[in-house]
Amino acid sequence: MPLPVTVEVNQSRDQYGKQAIQLLLTNVSGRPMTVAAAQLASPLFRGRILWEPTGGGLELPPGQPKSLPARLPAPVCGPEQSAARQSATGQSTAQQPVASVRYSQAGQAGVREVAPVAVDPFGVLERNNMELCLAAEAAAVADIVLDRRLDVAPDSRTAVVRLVITPKETGGAGPGEGSMIIASIAGTTLIAEPAESPWPRNIRIVRGAPHTELRLRIRPARCDPHAVAEDKVGTLLPLNVSVGRREGQLKIAAGPALRGQVYDFVTSACAQR
Repeated sequence: MPLPVTVEVNQSRDQYGKQAIQLLLTNVSGRPMTVAAAQLASPLFRGRILWEPTGGGLELPPGQPKSLPARLPAPVCGPEQSAARQSATGQSTAQQPVASVRYSQAGQAGVREVAPVAVDPFGVLERNNMELCLAAEAAAVADIVLDRRLDVAPDSRTAVVRLVITPKETGGAGPGEGSMIIASIAGTTLIAEPAESPWPRNIRIVRGAPHTELRLRIRPARCDPHAVAEDKVGTLLPLNVSVGRREGQLKIAAGPALRGQVYDFVTSACAQR
């Protein structure tokens, strides 16, 4: 007998860097239902991926998909990760992420629960697992943040953001035993490096080393009317890093104060063109 609801994994652009995804539920029963709870189990994460209703349940009409936001728990990393990835991407349905949906329908007594196999057509779970494990290994070497200050040039055409790197203490290990390399820094949909002021490359960070501050001169990457109004990821600065045996992109988010200043700068700089 077919299950009354299907579940798909997705992620909106404004959830990037927030350790959150979406569970896309579709009612295929042909009758209205009310969803009381939904969760997902994946071998790539240590806990359940939960959607928590803010009050009451969610009305799910027949054939109308609805996206439920869900926080990601801690990822499975280290020696367990290879086995978890192999399990998560295997062909057997027993190895795929399994959802649990509690629901009720008019004319049926009580609350029922079904466990459909979830589909992840865009590899959202694996991508987030890899990004979170990379971030955890990088955090063991150094704290990397964007300073809240933005220094705008007198002509308002460029500005400087500061990437602040604070290596962790060695903890008894010798200097150099925990290290990371920032191979390059990428631009975003909002900001880019000026041709005359390229951003640094191949920066080696070592546990126990002194605090470092990288001054990155920026310019607007685009000036179309919707650049700021529709921004989702323009203030997530991507660092292409290698740490341990991992390589990937580490995204450093601007805090609220810096984000607002970047928006103001891009708007002003674009007005000068």
